[in-house]
Amino acid sequence: MGLGGCIILIAVGAVLTFATDWHMKGVNIPVVGLILMVVGVIGVTTFSSIARRRRIVVPPTPVVEGKPDHHRLDGYSDGYGA
Repeated sequence: MGLGGCIILIAVGAVLTFATDWHMKGVNIPVVGLILMVVGVIGVTTFSSIARRRRIVVPPTPVVEGKPDHHRLDGYSDGYGA
């Protein structure tokens, strides 16, 4: 389940807990909403910890110090030689 699914679970759970006044025999709707919200929060934390581990760290490029080789006097390196 991705991040979007977890957020949808949290939203549906909040609606069931706080915005409905349905009464079903044998089912406590606010408790079902709380369970959905808890599962959504667990999913978000799991998803974020897995995403943090997947980050790729690129090592810095080593700096090569040396004399530049673009000032040769052979007549061809300046683009005009023939």
